[in-house]
Amino acid sequence: MSDETIPTPRFVSRLTRDTLALILAGGGGTRLLDLTRWRAKPSMPFGGKFRIIDFPLSNCINSDIRRIGVLSQYKAYSLIRHIQQGWGFLRAELGEFVELLPAMQHVHTGWYAGTADAIYQNLDIVRRHNPRHVLILAGDHIYKMDYGEMLAFHAEAGADMTVACIDVPLEDAKGFGVMAVDDDNRVVSFEEKPAEPQPMPGSETHALVSMGIYIFNTDFMCSQLEHDADEGDSNHDFGKDIIPRCIDKFSVAAYPFRKGAGPHTYWRDVGTVDSYWLANMELLGVTPELNLYDQEWPIWTYQSQQPPAKFVFDLADKRGMAVDSMVSGGCIVSGAEIRRSLLFTNVHVENHTVVEDTVVLPNVRIGAGCRIRKAIIDKGTVVPDGTDIGIDPQSDAQRFRVTANGVTLVVPEMLGQQLHHTR
Repeated sequence: MSDETIPTPRFVSRLTRDTLALILAGGGGTRLLDLTRWRAKPSMPFGGKFRIIDFPLSNCINSDIRRIGVLSQYKAYSLIRHIQQGWGFLRAELGEFVELLPAMQHVHTGWYAGTADAIYQNLDIVRRHNPRHVLILAGDHIYKMDYGEMLAFHAEAGADMTVACIDVPLEDAKGFGVMAVDDDNRVVSFEEKPAEPQPMPGSETHALVSMGIYIFNTDFMCSQLEHDADEGDSNHDFGKDIIPRCIDKFSVAAYPFRKGAGPHTYWRDVGTVDSYWLANMELLGVTPELNLYDQEWPIWTYQSQQPPAKFVFDLADKRGMAVDSMVSGGCIVSGAEIRRSLLFTNVHVENHTVVEDTVVLPNVRIGAGCRIRKAIIDKGTVVPDGTDIGIDPQSDAQRFRVTANGVTLVVPEMLGQQLHHTR
């Protein structure tokens, strides 16, 4: 889009008001291992006080899209509770809402068979709201994005469907839909999760991939999903079926996320334990790429009522302190050292313990005299006095999970503690 065709704010606001956002939040997130044993990936805590689902929801609100449906499925209790507690501030009488849409089996008696089937099973709800455009979002990525700019791009391109895309290293591209586009930003080929991704033109190291963010003209989307539902050999998936089928017959545009997306261009896939740990740790930098302190693009969430974080003792051998760290409300650091770590809400750390390069999820208790390094401690875990984590990989591997990059994952069950099924 050239400077001469930059849309007016009024044009963008008209588009956003006439858009229904549907967030696909039913994925199991199996690559996060024990972290998603009892919770859906979109309900995973992130960044000290948020959950992953808060990012696409906040992007919608900040983009002035206030008609939102969240499609849930597996292990959805904590996700549903979080949305009920934290996202009930929209005004229904103004046509604003965040609706929870579990697999209600309107069309058939099974679970959602794929991403396209999830939307197909809710077409009656889409038609009831009668939007001009439908914005389909993945609920399991950490990112900031102005959807208004993508809607304007879609409208200016005269496309039937638009796919947001981003360049990633070739090795990472194996987990995405890999695209090729022409000089007019039209999608000319699409392959879902190829074993050998092809690099994008002008690069030997990166491929152009789908972000799982789509804009459809509503009537076009409905007709394509109805046609797909009748295909007996379909996977009923946008990446595997809908996009490849559409690119030869219809106008499918590619929206380049980092080009013309303004300051809100951060995006991370946190689908593995290592990537989840790294994305959290990146927040500790002096000027992190993801600015959680950005007042112009705030991330909204449920605010747990907690007292301020507290650091106690200032003795030579027992000092409560935190350096290069983020510490949330309700935390008590009692004569312990916290270095380059995130402490989520209501974490207590006792005397003579050192925590380094670690992500500590809510309601964790860490006893005295512990040494913890490069770890993720799951919600509700009680770490006994004198426990070492991340110090001896061989010992850790016998009790915990140790990733290829040396991150040690600890959940309550690994320490013989009561299961927390409502994380």
